[in-house]
Formats: sequence, C-alpha cells, structure tokens
Amino acid sequence: MQKMKKIGLLLTLFAVGQYVKAQEDNSRVITTGVPFLLIAADARSAGMADMGVATSADAFSQQYNPAKYAFSLQKQGFSVSYTPYLSSIANDISLGQITYYNRINERSAFAGSLRYFGLGDIELRDTPDPNEVVRQVNPNELAIDGSYSLKLSERFSMAVGGRFIRSALKIPDLNNDVSAATSFAVDIAGYYQSEELAYDDFNGRWRAGFNFQNLGPKISYDNDDLNDNFLPANMRLGGGFDFIFDEYSKIGVTAEITKLLVPTPPAKVVAIDADGSGSIEQSEQDIADAAYDQALTDYRKTSWTSGIFKSFNDAPDGFSEELKEFTWALGAEYWYQDSFALRMGYFNENQLKGARKFFTLGAGFKYNVVKIDVSYLFSASKVRNPLENTLRFSLTFNFGDNYDEL
Repeated sequence: MQKMKKIGLLLTLFAVGQYVKAQEDNSRVITTGVPFLLIAADARSAGMADMGVATSADAFSQQYNPAKYAFSLQKQGFSVSYTPYLSSIANDISLGQITYYNRINERSAFAGSLRYFGLGDIELRDTPDPNEVVRQVNPNELAIDGSYSLKLSERFSMAVGGRFIRSALKIPDLNNDVSAATSFAVDIAGYYQSEELAYDDFNGRWRAGFNFQNLGPKISYDNDDLNDNFLPANMRLGGGFDFIFDEYSKIGVTAEITKLLVPTPPAKVVAIDADGSGSIEQSEQDIADAAYDQALTDYRKTSWTSGIFKSFNDAPDGFSEELKEFTWALGAEYWYQDSFALRMGYFNENQLKGARKFFTLGAGFKYNVVKIDVSYLFSASKVRNPLENTLRFSLTFNFGDNYDEL
C-alpha cells in the first residue's frame, strides 16, 4: 500500500514538474514546489514565448505584471483561459484561469484571479487483486490572487499583489490524512510606458517592466522542515518598443529575462584519494557522501528570505553559473486595425539548468468587446516540453468606458 502511494506521488510530482530533464552529474536544475505558478496561462503571452512583464496591458497582466493595469485602455475586463498539459500522455491534465480587472480611475486599478491546475484522476489500489475496489483521487493545485496598481507619475506605475496557494497533491495514507499544503506570496511590480514619439518614418512607444513574484514562505506537505519546498520566487525584467506605422498597423517587439530567486542546490562532493593509493577507498567515498549530505541538509534549512539573497551568489561554479540560471526570451506581435494579431517568440534556457528551448506562434482576433487568442509551441531542444504541440486558448471580454492612450 505505502509503496503504491509513494509511486503515485512521484508520478504526480513528475507530471507537475516544469523542468522535465534527465539529471546529469554536472547539472544543477533548480526545482521548487507549485511550479504551475510559472506556466503561462494565457494564449497571448504563450504566443510570444511565455513573456508578459513589459508587453502592453491586457486582462492577463495579473500573472506577469499587475502594474500594467494602470495603463489599460478599457475600464473593465474579464478573461478565461484553458491550457492542456502533458497532452501527449494524458487528456485530463490542464491549467485554467479566470481574471477580472477594473481600472478605477485615471491613476489606479485593481484585479483578481483564480488559477486551477488539475492533474486528472489517479487510481489507488491496496493490493494487486483485480477485484479490489479501486479508489480514485484528484490531485490539484490552485492560486487565488489580488492586486492593486497605482500610477506614480504619468508614465510609471507600481503594483503589489497577494496570492493564496493551495496544493492538494498528497496521496491518502492509512489514516486518510489528505490535508492540503498551503502558503501565501506577494508580488512587487513596476511598469513604464512612454508617450508616442515621432520618428522619421514611424511613431514609436517604449515599454519596460519588472516583477518580483511569488515571494513567500516555503510550502510543506508533511510538516517536516527538511522536506519543505521553496516557492518559485521569480524575477522578471523586460523591455520593448512599439513600431506604430499608421492608424492601421503596428508591431511590438519585446525582450525579457527571468531568474528564479531560489538557492542553487549543492554540487555533488567528489571523493578524494587522500592516501594516494591510486583508487577511491570506501572510507574516502563515505567522507564525500557525508559532506554532500550535510550540504544538502544545510540547503534544505535555508529560509525563503535568505534564499532570495543567496540565489544571486551561491552557484558552486561562481558567477559563470549564476549567468546560466537566467532564461531569456524574444517576442513580436503584429496588430492590424486593432482587430487581428499575429505573434511569434523564442525562449532559451541553459543546457545545465533545464534545457528548455522552444519557438511559439500565436494569433488574436478582436471583435467589439470580445477577443480570442490562440497559441502553439514547438520544442527546439532534445528535452520534451510538457506543452509541446499543444494549442492554448484564451477569451477576453472588455467593457465599460475607454481611456485614451497618450
């Protein structure tokens, strides 16, 4: 019974994991709890390589940069999205999200959202007996967000966001202990958007943004401090430019870098031939293993606040490895008459830190108050992406008065 539960939990965590990669001796992939928080939930951002910290404001800004809501051109908006996950091996794992925002006045806005990640049904058996009554569980995770954004000047806004996180991944034990793990987190974000500037052959607008996301206590599934998981605290930095050719067409290009604000796991300790015998004795290997176990214990004892600061200077190979922990993405979006959009993007992650590399394509259609977005992902590495060959959909309704874009 216990063995089956452990296997089931491992399979569940594997399905949730965003970094699907065979571990190599020299790779130190940073893993966290509740990684579903980093999955792009909407098709617009997904069509531009999962970026959104410095793109123009939309209903889904809650996930990337809530400070953008203060620059929204619509008074209110409501959106829903659906993302199949690991669709090549299962048809009941998906991420869904609903979002509502309201630009209260010229300077401020608030927003709220619900994100739900369902892992489908998992069958549990106590014995191999085919006649045994099968129990089913439905592991899931969710996040409830709220944010408030305020313009500090005509061109710059900041926002704070709060997030309640619930992760019900635990497989029931003999005592039927199925309590969910919970935590909370905050976001601190900023967004800059210039006025429309006149150049020789076109007008243009600069954009820039930052967001420090998911800053909060570790999440625990079994009340054991050494098994607590870091939240996917994340730093997003980005910038972009809109080429406004005329009243009918414009192209926005955006670049973004991200870094997990989570400590790097310790490097494996290599045994040393201390006695010069020409081979590693068992006692020497035991010393190396003990040193690694101690380093791993110290890593697990690191608090989430200390972990944020350590994440910038704790890589075993120094600054060169710290740079490898940054991901980067490039994206472009073409709009015609504010009614039809085409998008594309590229995302890159270092080979030793997850090896995710992919291209994306997307499209958007807007009619009156309704906007529909779709996106598609192509993997560009040997590592299978959980969202490879998957169509993502999102639907947005904007209503109320419009604001002018200066």
